[in-house]
Amino acid sequence: MNQEKSAQLHSRYNPQGEAERYINSLSPDQRTRYFILIEPGLGYMIAPLRKKVPGAKIIALHAQTAPAAAEHPQPDARWHPNAGITLQDFLEREIPDTAAAEIRILEWRPALALYGGAYRALVEESAAFIRQSDANLRTLNAFGRRWFRNFLKNLGIIRSVLCPSPLSLPFLVAASGPSLEDAFPLIRQRRPSLFVLAVASAAMALKTAGIQPNMAIATDGGQWAAFHLLDSFRGAGVPLAAALTAALPSRCADLPILPICDGSLWQTLILKELKIPFIVLPQRGTVSASALDLAFALTGGDIFISGLDLANSGIRTHARPYSFDRFPEETARRVNPAYSQAYKRSSLLKEGGSFAIYASWFEKQLAAYPRRLFSLGNNSRVFASLAEAPVRPQSAAGDVSFKAATLALEGSPSARACAVLEKALNDPASSAALQKELGPLLLGRDASLSELTEALRPLAGGR
Repeated sequence: MNQEKSAQLHSRYNPQGEAERYINSLSPDQRTRYFILIEPGLGYMIAPLRKKVPGAKIIALHAQTAPAAAEHPQPDARWHPNAGITLQDFLEREIPDTAAAEIRILEWRPALALYGGAYRALVEESAAFIRQSDANLRTLNAFGRRWFRNFLKNLGIIRSVLCPSPLSLPFLVAASGPSLEDAFPLIRQRRPSLFVLAVASAAMALKTAGIQPNMAIATDGGQWAAFHLLDSFRGAGVPLAAALTAALPSRCADLPILPICDGSLWQTLILKELKIPFIVLPQRGTVSASALDLAFALTGGDIFISGLDLANSGIRTHARPYSFDRFPEETARRVNPAYSQAYKRSSLLKEGGSFAIYASWFEKQLAAYPRRLFSLGNNSRVFASLAEAPVRPQSAAGDVSFKAATLALEGSPSARACAVLEKALNDPASSAALQKELGPLLLGRDASLSELTEALRPLAGGR
């Protein structure tokens, strides 16, 4: 930051006093846990802010290069455009899913005149992050206990664990948007050299079109999601990469599974203690994003996407056949035909706004993806900037299966898992972090160690 700009951002005579008066005028709430400072310049407001709310984490976002590190009190974390990480990823790293009321954006308004659009973009992205974080927390509070029960149940399901080794062949990530049907000819043309990774809801459509996936991925914890996996048992079973918090039918015991851990302390402790191999992928709001993360982790080759519409096509919400289509067909009546039910479902999806949220996330995330991601077929306009799928010599992929190892867990996996967590809760080195994770998960709120221990006991028997 050059001296001319810093002089315009702050008072020439008493910048510390100017910043202190500004912070005092805001009356910061003591309940705020995270402050996001939008282009704070040389950071004069950091010291008075720390004095007002000493326990809060202060995060500085700069529109251009950050100021010299030794000039003024430092924030707990800072980001600038050359930081080597997207703003979204940075905020996700620094702020866990938190209620919106616990995060506050503080703008240093003189910076708006200097940085204009870059400054406004920081405000908009920060606000979008807060909305997403708040929504994630509300989802966690509502479904956390179910996810935890799924995790314990799935420990008892796993019989065969996939042990992936890095590949170099091209991957296709097949999502279940309506455009996947239009991409079938393109996929068949390239199929001999592709590893097809399908989201669970797309597996049946692919198989019906004569395209056998090499692997499916499931991350949804809702019990309805199990219908997608039940359909995948038709014919040859498809190896499965699965978040252990996902809803998996018991028949998944017949499949080789690649367990996905979200990197949380509680999952990591259990999986390591039970000696279950796993791959770490961050939690995403949509399985398609997790599928892309998995593809980048498994191969150094090109990655193609198909069926990532992030929108309806008329009243069609997914590629056909789709597991949930049976429900309107089975309940169709003269006064409530299947067409009307499909119309209502597509309208609800559109009005719910989830497609727009996912589209916004992918749009920001694209810059972070390696330059080997290509669009195959008519995906969302968000991916219009991707290069067209390259035409390269096609060759048979050969054996693309991963080795599987038999897993034999002794005793009750759920009891052992709960015992691991109870022990960690009594360990000063891990209790605070674990308490922060398990409170919203098990009780939907912050909870004491004794409350968490009490909550774990009935779950140890799988109840």
